[in-house]
Amino acid sequence: MKSFEGNILCLDRADINTDEIIPAKYLTEIEKIAMKPHLLEDLTLDGFDPATDLEDIAVIVTRENFGCGSSREHAPWALEVNGIHVVIAPSFARIFRQNMFNCGMLAIDLPEDDIQALFDLCNNGGGRLTVDVDTNTIRAKGKEKQLTLGFSISEFDKTLVKTGGWVEYADTNY
Repeated sequence: MKSFEGNILCLDRADINTDEIIPAKYLTEIEKIAMKPHLLEDLTLDGFDPATDLEDIAVIVTRENFGCGSSREHAPWALEVNGIHVVIAPSFARIFRQNMFNCGMLAIDLPEDDIQALFDLCNNGGGRLTVDVDTNTIRAKGKEKQLTLGFSISEFDKTLVKTGGWVEYADTNY
């Protein structure tokens, strides 16, 4: 069974682009870990402080078109080295979405109503979420509410996630 679990960070904004996820000035770094302290440092969002709000976060819930802008693997890498392996949004930029799966991470598309339900769950002091890749199920728990949601991804993307990404998949299949 493959699952992801952790605390949720809700970013209530659409069109968060790859330059806001990891600023371009850090793309010359040789190792992924060097990007860790710079995740979302250029994101302007009322009440959000990347220096404190990213601690112990494993899941981001956000609005549509997450990962738009320049196509680069560095954006998922910056999330990965910060322990964030799941992003949930109504839609993603196509290349960003595939880069997430190529890294063995989950980009989950959900309808706006489900996204809003997750935001509502987190409004009273955060929440925790478990994603079961085998059953395509999300279980979220807040201080006052619990939700169970379904999602779908292609069988190939599911295989990429279960094997740890494209490189691991290629190593075992070619």
